[in-house]
Amino acid sequence: MNPLIAEEALYCAQNYHPLPVVLSRGEGIYVWDQAGKRYMDMMSAYSAVSHGHCHPRLVKALVEQANTLAVISRAFHSELLAPFLKKACEMTGQAMALPMNTGAEAVETALKAARKWAYDIKGVEPDKAEIIVCDGNFHGRTIAIVGFSSEAQYKQGFGPYPAGFCSIPFGDIDALEAAITPNTAAFLVEPIQGEGGIIVPPDGYLARCAELCQRHNVLLICDEIQTGLGRTGKLLASEYDDVRPDGLILGKALGGGLLPVSLFLSSAEVMSVFTPGDHGSTFGGNPLSAAVGLEGLQVIEDEQLVQRANELGDYFRQQLASIATTAITDIRGRGLLIGVEFDPAVVSAREVCERLMQEGVLSKETHETVVRFAPPLVIDRSQLDEVIEVLLKVLSGL
Repeated sequence: MNPLIAEEALYCAQNYHPLPVVLSRGEGIYVWDQAGKRYMDMMSAYSAVSHGHCHPRLVKALVEQANTLAVISRAFHSELLAPFLKKACEMTGQAMALPMNTGAEAVETALKAARKWAYDIKGVEPDKAEIIVCDGNFHGRTIAIVGFSSEAQYKQGFGPYPAGFCSIPFGDIDALEAAITPNTAAFLVEPIQGEGGIIVPPDGYLARCAELCQRHNVLLICDEIQTGLGRTGKLLASEYDDVRPDGLILGKALGGGLLPVSLFLSSAEVMSVFTPGDHGSTFGGNPLSAAVGLEGLQVIEDEQLVQRANELGDYFRQQLASIATTAITDIRGRGLLIGVEFDPAVVSAREVCERLMQEGVLSKETHETVVRFAPPLVIDRSQLDEVIEVLLKVLSGL
């Protein structure tokens, strides 16, 4: 065993099951291990590295800001927070934003906003607000969030859980309508379930959800932490149904693969429920994060990463579909967020990932049967062809 892996096992809680590789350097779509072996990164840190590893413009913004002013807390104003939030709001069509750090923090912010909006504006009785979520969701790992997860492992040993959540089948508009009550504050949904196995709902699902929520005065909140900022071939996956949600959650790629940066974005009406002291974060919206976040949004536009994800995603799915093997039972996704499902009676997704690693391609399984392919959006067609060649070699070996 690699001595660093052994040392990590000794001192680090075993809350992950990583592939046995120690990475030391990254550039673009590539990473290198300690021995200098190069790998193609087909996972992008769960979409956090959409810009590619160590993007020079983002590193420049990080270093320059780190040498100027990094963290001051929100007790004071800073020069870059307003431009960063303005850019994010203009790009997404939202009115206001509240900066946080991790995706889970942004989800918690959305839950708090929805509940307070329900009490202050909708008129729900105190402590009666309900939030509807979907089976198979993944919104983070806080106590509240795992409490409404349908994944047994995420919940086991962490109860009791907060009340006020109702879970329905994903993609089922009738189930949503049946679940709405006068106390319903919001419907929290991923436009595509990422951790759930790259599950794409029926066409028009989100549009029907939006219409239903509007009719019943319920906030539609889209968690686009993984699907947002170009990953699916649109700036936001909700755009596939021409939906602008009442609340939007962004994270992962927002930090340019360098920092944890997240946002909850919504209308002025929803944001008006927050007053000084209601909610906050020491690091949320710090100058360093604002500098990298602002530059990251500009890079997405300048390098046309959304268009690249759309075109290359179509191409890559076509190439995957051309692979003739009974081991693959399904290929699904949008843009460069693609899940390939394997028949567990033939091969495990973990084994596929381990074999890919040996051949210089890195990915990670989800739900034991799905291998995800979500490379940095700066990847090109020839590099995708290399991945197909490696996958063919691995499958032929199996």
